[in-house]
Amino acid sequence: MGGTEPELDEVDRGILHMLQKDARDNTTREIGEAVGVSAGTVRNRMEKLEDAGVIRGYVPDIDYERAGYQLVILFTCTASDPSESVAEDLLDKHGVVTVRKLLAGEENYHVTVVGSDTDDVSQIANSIRECGLEIVRSEVMDEEYVQPFNHFGKEFS
Repeated sequence: MGGTEPELDEVDRGILHMLQKDARDNTTREIGEAVGVSAGTVRNRMEKLEDAGVIRGYVPDIDYERAGYQLVILFTCTASDPSESVAEDLLDKHGVVTVRKLLAGEENYHVTVVGSDTDDVSQIANSIRECGLEIVRSEVMDEEYVQPFNHFGKEFS
């Protein structure tokens, strides 16, 4: 699966779906049973998907409030010179958990941060400005609801 985008078949898409549902508790055997292949095939396919960059990593879903960070803030920002290095610089800052670079529009970055209190968030906002972004608006996030992208034509369970 070299430098081009890999052709994903139904088994690959099923594996991706099962990993999105629960990457921690779905064993390769359970995934294999759901998509109709052996556990060894699942392991091999997962490795190929990782090597091809389709699977970029396995990230836990953290409840930041329970972890001591009561404030989750979404900053909408404008960078006059958007680049990959801006995103990398932002991710190095304390409290920044996600950076989304948008393709079009003046408001071209969404930066999600977590903080323990308003002083913490103010310091994080200042560090975002130091990266050359103007904060257009900030919103306190309450809940985020996520589901696996069902792009398979049939439901795997």
